Amino acid sequence: MTSLSLLFLAATIVVSSFVSGVFGMAGGMILLGVLLSYLDVAAGMIFFSIVQLFANGWRALHWRRYVLWPIFGWYVLGAGIAFALMFAISFVPDKAIVYLTLGLMPFAVEILPAAMRPNIEWRGVPFVTGVLTTIIQVLAGVGGLFLDIFFQKSMLDRKTTNATKAVVQVLSHVVRAAYFGSVSGWRDVPLWACVPAIALAIAGSALAPFVLERMTDHGFRRWTRVVIFAVSAVYLVRAAWLLWPR
Repeated sequence: MTSLSLLFLAATIVVSSFVSGVFGMAGGMILLGVLLSYLDVAAGMIFFSIVQLFANGWRALHWRRYVLWPIFGWYVLGAGIAFALMFAISFVPDKAIVYLTLGLMPFAVEILPAAMRPNIEWRGVPFVTGVLTTIIQVLAGVGGLFLDIFFQKSMLDRKTTNATKAVVQVLSHVVRAAYFGSVSGWRDVPLWACVPAIALAIAGSALAPFVLERMTDHGFRRWTRVVIFAVSAVYLVRAAWLLWPR
């Protein structure tokens, strides 16, 4: 990997962690898409999980007083069941599938009628969210956007939303790293880069509260959509490039 590539990856880690810190999602889509340009799927998923674990962990720690812990508890139960199911299958997607899923997911969410979108505050929904989001984490690598479906109808403010999603995503990163590490091993993961990557991720996350504190709930939702659809369009192009017969 060249010095220019390392510099680009460093900048991506900072920017993606900042974006995740502000919007509670989308940053992971950016980082994973870039990592898969340099690493295979399993190694990229594990390295991505390590970096995002600390980025989301810092965010969860910062906003911990806003976390709704009952939601997290039921999510953990659902995620555990999904992990056991996916581990039994031991499926590892290729890069084209990951890019395609990342690109299509926002549009699939968009066409889902608002009346059909569940509310994370409803009884039983956190458990279902844990099951489904964990499966999506394995198929696409990033489940933050799918997770957001369950928060869209809630009456939670931006800080509670961000905090609860952060602690849920910390678990998701642990589950993803454990899954791909068990299925494919850790031999191709650039462990030497983890410490500087973690430091950069925390730095990017630390900048986010300065923006989030000044953002309105309306602005938060509007800019989230803009970022997500812009990134998704890029990944659809990337998927088409990989799938196009040459």
